[in-house]
Amino acid sequence: MRKHIVAGNWKMNNDLAQTESLISELKQQTKTSNAEVMIAPTFTNLWHAFEATRHDDIEVVAQNMHFSKNGAYTGEISAEMLKSIGIQTVILGHSERRAYFNETDESLAKKVDAALANDMRTIFCFGEELADRKSGNHEAVVESQIKNALFHLEASAFKHIVLAYEPVWAIGTGETASPEQAQDMHAFIRKTLESKYGNSVADDMTILYGGSVKPGNAKEIFSKPDVDGGLIGGAALKAEDFYAIVNAF
Repeated sequence: MRKHIVAGNWKMNNDLAQTESLISELKQQTKTSNAEVMIAPTFTNLWHAFEATRHDDIEVVAQNMHFSKNGAYTGEISAEMLKSIGIQTVILGHSERRAYFNETDESLAKKVDAALANDMRTIFCFGEELADRKSGNHEAVVESQIKNALFHLEASAFKHIVLAYEPVWAIGTGETASPEQAQDMHAFIRKTLESKYGNSVADDMTILYGGSVKPGNAKEIFSKPDVDGGLIGGAALKAEDFYAIVNAF
């Protein structure tokens, strides 16, 4: 069954004191929707964030992980390490990881496998660049990213996967993605899943939108039938704005 999820990706922001302060502010907000709430602090603050929200309706998730269990991978974190501090969900394939750290569909497939092997839920990100959208190649790009990284999985695996569509061309470019464009792509994503795994998997899949969701546009975006929530960047760093988005359902 599809769930409403609003996940705040804090990226490389907030030291420990700032993390504790923001969590304290988040805990003072009132949730009026049935959406699941997630926050993704930086690695150094995951344990503190988990401890601070242990008894609250906020799940702390990781921004990334390596596909290996252990080894000579300086600076990397494994699924087992995340699980050992209570983290049950990980974001994989974010557009910034793809762009700045050269993550590929092939390496992401291995990360997804590692997360599933450790009973972790995955928020899997994908999306097209501005050139892809302008050339009309956006659907082909998204379809390729999904198929290359996920279509080796059994249908049962998708119970542990949340998809997050990021129109990279609409983030910090001056271009604007309309709610209708978000809906069109989400419907296409669901159709792509249906072509391989059937109606049940496609209908049950939670698909988040990650294209600069703000308090002012969240309600309209979330009203679209195939948009099940948001992966929030900048607005997630302000407690009041984040919960305005959470309550937009």
